[in-house]
Amino acid sequence: MSVLDQLRRPLGSLRISVTDRCNFRCTYCMPADRFPPDYPFLPRSEVLSFEEIRRVAGIFVGAGVRKLRLTGGEPLLRRGVVELVASLKGIPGLKELALTTNGALLGELARPLKAAGLDRLTVSLDSLDPQRFAAISDTTVPLARVLEGIEAARLAGFPPPKINCVLQRGVNEMDILPLAEFGRERGLLVRFIEYMDVGSADGWKLDKVVPGAEVEAVLASRWPLARAGVEHANCVARHLAYADGRGGVGLIASVSEPFCSGCDRARLSADGHLYTCLFAATGLDLKGPLRAGANDDEILAAVAARWARRDDRYSELRTEATALLPKVAMHRVGG
Repeated sequence: MSVLDQLRRPLGSLRISVTDRCNFRCTYCMPADRFPPDYPFLPRSEVLSFEEIRRVAGIFVGAGVRKLRLTGGEPLLRRGVVELVASLKGIPGLKELALTTNGALLGELARPLKAAGLDRLTVSLDSLDPQRFAAISDTTVPLARVLEGIEAARLAGFPPPKINCVLQRGVNEMDILPLAEFGRERGLLVRFIEYMDVGSADGWKLDKVVPGAEVEAVLASRWPLARAGVEHANCVARHLAYADGRGGVGLIASVSEPFCSGCDRARLSADGHLYTCLFAATGLDLKGPLRAGANDDEILAAVAARWARRDDRYSELRTEATALLPKVAMHRVGG
């Protein structure tokens, strides 16, 4: 089954938030003044069970999804996540199962995740400077533990993890070259992400965005670059290769170079709501019908109908004014 939205975009990828909890308080996602230690996260009863996640994932694969990505919050905080990976890996028709993590628990879980069938990992890493890392992530988890997690993934046999860095003007643009060198030395694809107005808690301002073109110029001042081939229509990153053959880098320029026209992603929040855009304000409740006894065909029909109405292209319409609109919090839908 193939489902197209109003802009003829297929439903091809589903990001599943398995928890809204996180052990970091990154300033661009869950700033501590809005998410203090006593913040009321979802009660367990409101979070989708693994059986419900497996069922919904199977329905989405039946609707044409070929790639699942587990997110959070921090997905490795969810007890039993390895067993969930093994369950999802068994869905007929699924081509790739990936996971995005802050890396804090990856050291101990990399091998079990690989054994369970996880295909790929992405690790968020915004600085290689311990002080800046601590300031951005606002956690007592040391940078060294995240770096150990990345190494553990390599030793477990994963393909080189992608490294995601969210750049903020005046905060960590000085980390562009160190992170790029880190990737070159280890064969990792480092992706630099423009700071986006996700959710309503990060105090986003346009002048805090470091444009992808500026990042490219900084990189090119150190290492000659070339385009790394033609990206697929649904690829969020523009890839560049180092002319000396030592890997490449990705630029995710949602603000300065929107890629809405190729977006094939849906997002399932930890409490079972379907969001068709990272910048959406409301989602379609799937948990309610699931728990009320709806069958798979009824859930599939609801998903297909919602996707068919989809006309989201927020990044193409973004202005300083739209940044003030209410949006779902990023820790609920996994970025």
